[in-house]
Amino acid sequence: MASPFRPFKINVPDSAIKSLKDKLGLTTWPDEVDFSNDWNYGAPLADIKRLAIYWKDGFDWRAHERKLNQLPQFTTTINVDGFGGLQVHFLHGKSPNPSSIPLLFCHGWPGSFLEVVKILPLLTNPTDSSQPAFHVVAPSLPNFGFSSAPKKPGFTIQHYAEVCHKLMQQLGYHRYATQGGDWGYAVTRMMGLLYPQHCLASHLNFVRVHSPPSFRSNPLLYIQHSVSSYTKAEKAGLERTKWFMEQGFGYNLEQSTKPSTLGFALADSPVALLAWIYEKLHDWTDAYPWTDDEVLEWVSVYQFSTAGPAASVRIYYENMHTNADFTKKIHGWVPDVKLGLSYFPKDLVVPPRTWGRALGPVVYEKVHPDGGHFAAHERPEELVRDLREMFAQKDVARGLISGA
Repeated sequence: MASPFRPFKINVPDSAIKSLKDKLGLTTWPDEVDFSNDWNYGAPLADIKRLAIYWKDGFDWRAHERKLNQLPQFTTTINVDGFGGLQVHFLHGKSPNPSSIPLLFCHGWPGSFLEVVKILPLLTNPTDSSQPAFHVVAPSLPNFGFSSAPKKPGFTIQHYAEVCHKLMQQLGYHRYATQGGDWGYAVTRMMGLLYPQHCLASHLNFVRVHSPPSFRSNPLLYIQHSVSSYTKAEKAGLERTKWFMEQGFGYNLEQSTKPSTLGFALADSPVALLAWIYEKLHDWTDAYPWTDDEVLEWVSVYQFSTAGPAASVRIYYENMHTNADFTKKIHGWVPDVKLGLSYFPKDLVVPPRTWGRALGPVVYEKVHPDGGHFAAHERPEELVRDLREMFAQKDVARGLISGA
């Protein structure tokens, strides 16, 4: 029987690269004013001009393509209930240790499978043989990267979870763990809700909780919260959350309500796509020193994606408008999945720990002194250390032996 997994190499057509460069050369720039380079107003004109010129005249996509093609990439077809077969692109880094733990890594927006690149070798090949090792599966979610897109409306978080679960099953990982931030939080939480006999443990670096535990839902945590005071870090986290909801949430409202309108700009204008994503790479990280090549590699994955950059924002609309009441359950107690939580101070939502403990049976917590939303890229060693410490606990790793 032929394998359902097809080796994959990125090979963007020359015509797509030429079209990108032609469009960049025809950019109409806004007039320069005194605040053109003030981050409070959005992406600075000087930065976007510099990046666009480099994207057109200096950035070597083919060199990045060759580098990325050294990664173990594959595609397969996943049949999704009500949507038929979707081509799903994924990385599959297998550890030489046969007792490794299967781990699904799930990206978010404006990330991609690129988020796993730094941690992939650290997880699959630990230098200390006493540390847990992982078989890592990192899909491009449908609508993202080199996966295809559903053609019908209503592709919910449940469907994204179905894709990821079925991918793990196809690979022979009948019991597995997950790691996620951003939409990876939502998708992996939904996997735990829908498939608790398979998704046995989950680690999150994005703890999306907006209110303290209630007496009705969790009386013990409510009492603990009532008698404890917030630490300095937790107070700062609440301020960061307040900033995000008041000053950084506009993109979410647009993508959740009128994604197609925004999609025209993202699909037609590479400069619009660049500015839309670059703002988040800056605002959502903890002074991470982005190089121009890093930024343009991230944006190019969207520019050259199979479904086009407009597809990536549809997840926000479906999350708000399709089966939303059921999806909200991921923000409550998920009982059967062991939970690890890592808090980074420049994330978007940074709740106190008593709030995070209302998500499920927490077996691991770590509060970091620095780092932001893209933990796997910004602080890869720290995130990997958290995963190792969490899964070094025998009762957490139990049942997760590869292929069992």
